[in-house]
Order: sequence, then C-alpha cells, then structure tokens
Amino acid sequence: MNTPADTPPEPGLSAVVDERRQLINLAYRLLGSLAEAEDAVQETYTRWYAMSRQQQQAIESPGAWLTTVASRICLDVLGSARARRERYVGAWIPEPLPDRTEWISGRTGAGTTEPADPADRITLDESVNMAFLVVLESMTPAERVAFILHDVFRYPFPEVAEIVGRTPAACRQLATSARRRIHASRTPAAPAPGQAGLVRDFKAAWEAKDIKALVDLLDPDATMTADGGGLVGTVLRPVEGSTNIAQYLIHIADKAPGLTLLERTVNGRPGLVAQHRGTTVTVAAFSLTDTRITRIWAVRNPEKLRPWNEHGQG
Repeated sequence: MNTPADTPPEPGLSAVVDERRQLINLAYRLLGSLAEAEDAVQETYTRWYAMSRQQQQAIESPGAWLTTVASRICLDVLGSARARRERYVGAWIPEPLPDRTEWISGRTGAGTTEPADPADRITLDESVNMAFLVVLESMTPAERVAFILHDVFRYPFPEVAEIVGRTPAACRQLATSARRRIHASRTPAAPAPGQAGLVRDFKAAWEAKDIKALVDLLDPDATMTADGGGLVGTVLRPVEGSTNIAQYLIHIADKAPGLTLLERTVNGRPGLVAQHRGTTVTVAAFSLTDTRITRIWAVRNPEKLRPWNEHGQG
C-alpha cells in the first residue's frame, strides 16, 4: 500500500536512528556503565517518539536535540549515582568493555533487524581507557559532563552551557578543573607493544605462581582495586604494594584452581580475563609505565561482566 502523497515522512528518521552510536559513545563516557548508558539512550528515544509529528518537525537539528536530552539524563543519573555508589559494597569500578573484534553478537538471528549490541560500537580510544574513566569518577557531575562534551566530543562552550544549565564561562571553568584532575593523575604510559608484553609476562608469572616474578613486574607502590559489588567474594579495600598484591594473587590462584587466564583488550588496552568453566569471572585492566604495572583494576561484579558473557568470548 502506497503512502499518501500528502503525508510527510517522519522528520529526519534516518538521522535520528543514526545518532544512536554517538549517543551510546557519549553516555558510556559520561556514566562509566554500559547498562546505564543503554538506559539513558533508550529514555532519550522514548522522549523523541513521545512527541507529535509537528513537534518533531519543529526541531531544527534532531541530532542536537537528542544529544542535549541524553546529556541531561546522564547529568541526572550521575547526581543520583553518587548516592548509590556511597552505598555500594566495596570499590566501584567502571564497567569494562571488550574489543569489537572479540565481541560475538548473539542478537542478530536470521530474519531479525535488531542491531548488534551497542558495546560493539563504542569507539575504544583514549577517553575510555580504565585509568581515564576512574579519574572521571572523581569529578562532579557538571565537571564530567562539561569536560566530556567539550574536550572529547568538541562541543563549543555555548552549546555545553545550554545542556548543563550554566553560563559558557562557568562551563569553561568546569572543563579546566576537570582537565587539571586528568593531568594530575597521568603517569607516562608504555607504548602499546610494551604494554602487551608486560601483561603477557604478568599472566605467565601468575600462572606459574612465581611470587618473585610478580613482584618484579609490579611497581613497589602499585595498587590493586577489586569490584565485586557485594555479589561475589573479593577484597573490599585496595591492596597496596607489590609484595602484598603478589601474595594476594597467589592466594587467589590457590583458592580457585581451574581458572583460565586469557590476554584480551580491555577498554582499548591490553588486559586479562579470568574464566572458570568458560564463564568470565574477572576482567583486569592495567595502568603501566615502560617497565612496571602501577595499577590493577579487577572487575568481578557479574552484572558488569555481562558484555563478556552474554555473547560469549572465544
């Protein structure tokens, strides 16, 4: 049946749908959680489709409207997340993402048009490595939103101001403050091949239960933080110092025989995945210098490992 000629097409439908990837990328960086990012983007589209055709047609740039709404939803979520994370059991670490080449989508069955899971489409650049996301967690919601919109997504400050509800000058200050936090936390990073080699040596030392090799690979002041969310057993406080971390890792290896360690890309950087009987139980992200590991973030909360298990990892 033909569409009547006098029925205008839905305004910018393809443009609206095409914004999804950008919105997921934005929301994940703002929230540090794929699940929360998906919810925020879903709510954004719900608000778009709740408008009448006339209201939609009156919007000059659907993409800008969607970005504004998604950013404001994320700002609200960040405000409530601070309270939730104060009640969180143990440390809260951002949700780790697999590399797209390691992602096996189980949703695109024959005859369906459902898109691949958004995690497959998050661009794994510098702004999603775990060290960067952890620093973002220390920012106020307004700092984080202003910084991500301006420094990562290149929105001019007048547009950021419109979204955040502050003046352009205030947003400039928020971004400057956020930038200071980022620079203060940075340690010189090893080149990518060196990072992969360090992680490979670390894996071998852990598998061999070689405590001296582990200590040698860790910076003397290294810190390991684990996130179990109260759902699985893990240390609730950071483990500090190379010897303490090495001893704890050997303790884990003794307590959990049958663990398989796999080298995987975690948020765009070399990392490790621990599997038990084919299920991912821990994803470890690292911060490294040229010769040593300085930070380990071990995510064990099964709710945060959904992208690593729902679709399978080879």
